[in-house]
Amino acid sequence: MQSWINHIRILFLFLLSIISTHTMIAQEDEEDLLALLDQEEVIDYTIATFKTNRIINLHSTENTSKGVLDIKISHRFGFISGGLYELFGIDQASIRIGGDYGVTDRFMIGAGRSSFEKTYDGFLKYKILKQSTGSKTMPLSASFFASTAVKTINFQNPDRENYLSSRFYYTFQLLLARKFSESLSIQLTPGVVHRNLVKTIEESNDVYHIGFGGRMKLNKRTSINLEYIYVLPNQLNPGYVNSLSVGFDIETGGHVFQLHFTNSTSMIEKGFITESIGQWEKGQIHFGFNVSRVFTLKKRH
Repeated sequence: MQSWINHIRILFLFLLSIISTHTMIAQEDEEDLLALLDQEEVIDYTIATFKTNRIINLHSTENTSKGVLDIKISHRFGFISGGLYELFGIDQASIRIGGDYGVTDRFMIGAGRSSFEKTYDGFLKYKILKQSTGSKTMPLSASFFASTAVKTINFQNPDRENYLSSRFYYTFQLLLARKFSESLSIQLTPGVVHRNLVKTIEESNDVYHIGFGGRMKLNKRTSINLEYIYVLPNQLNPGYVNSLSVGFDIETGGHVFQLHFTNSTSMIEKGFITESIGQWEKGQIHFGFNVSRVFTLKKRH
């Protein structure tokens, strides 16, 4: 009888040890999970490095939010140097109408049509890195950008053999941005524009460049943006110059109204990077602005 009691006691202690061990493991797992959740909660992702997905001409590392469609109407008037006769460029306005859509918070796509050279363009942009502090530190934000464009304006020499492929342009860029403070953000944009056809053998089909963009917040609702695109030497004809632009962002009830001055006529990459002709010192500057309207097509859960 005593032996059975001893066996039962041993079995009871064995079961108790199993239960205790299981409870301790469960508690440890719960603590690990809570620690993991706490770790995630202290990651502080930087927001609003720039106020929109454009600095001025260049794309910024900002994306249109998931499920949101941003309809943009962009204007560029003629050169201010045209004077009163051209109403300081208003008589020579060009326009681009486009839409940007957030497939996810990291991935967006867009398309548009410009009156300048009757050009259609499409692009995609994916955010690779997000600037953050805390338990996960990332010093900058990074995005990959790719676009294609096609001119549909009539061929200059319709009697010769012309090819549709000669009208296509492609752009690939890496966007690297850092928000240094609530007031100052800087972005570098190295990239290449590929042109299937160029006018002379002196020009390069592949145009390598690096863009410099910056944003300085003036107050709660306004900021000044600067942008300069340096094209490496001996790639373009002498008549073309580097794009230089200055702009102002004004927040109005959740929307950003952009005003800018630039020596670039075109509003897409193949144009403002490789075809800018305006010289600031001669007053060959375009005034322009962007108007956008946002539509939420897919609500977040």
